[in-house]
This record gives sequence, structure tokens and C-alpha cells, in this order.
Amino acid sequence: MCEIFAGQDPATYAHISRSVRLAGHATSIRLEASFWDILDEIAVRQGLTTPRFLSTLYDEVLELHGHISNFTSLLRVACVLYLRRPELMAHLPEAMLETTAAE
Repeated sequence: MCEIFAGQDPATYAHISRSVRLAGHATSIRLEASFWDILDEIAVRQGLTTPRFLSTLYDEVLELHGHISNFTSLLRVACVLYLRRPELMAHLPEAMLETTAAE
């Protein structure tokens, strides 16, 4: 059973840092490569670049909760939510979904 998990390509869990601008401040976010792949996919489905998606998400979380204690953890959980609940993306306009399917 563990062979499925243990046999992963190490590149999928290698840490990658990306520079982004959140709330007007330049910062970097360090996540595993697989999480970046998922965030890139989510951003495309939203019709945004990944940096724009991250900035928008950050701003929305601040608006809803007033603070963000751990944005990288929020991003990881957002990826899990995206994978476990694909129906949450069903509200997107067809044009965005068609663009994603064409890639």
C-alpha cells in the first residue's frame, strides 16, 4: 500500500518558492511542486494568472476574516478542497471551462 506514496517522483514534493505581491507587499511563498501545479490549474479555471489569483484570494480572506495566520497552509488546504470538491468549480462560466479543456 505505501509503495504508491513512497514511490513518488521526488520532484513532485520538492519545495519551490515563488515571488508574489500580496496586499501591496512583495513576498515569497514556498510550497511543494504539486501544490503549485494545482494552484496554477485553479488560477486558469478562474481566468487569472497564478499571482493574480493568489493576490485576490489573499484580499478576500482578509476581507472575510480580518487577518491571515498562515497563508501557505490556507493554500494547501484550498488545493485539497479543490481536489475533493470539484463541484465547487461548477459555477464558472463555460468559456473558462472550455479554455481549460483546450489546454
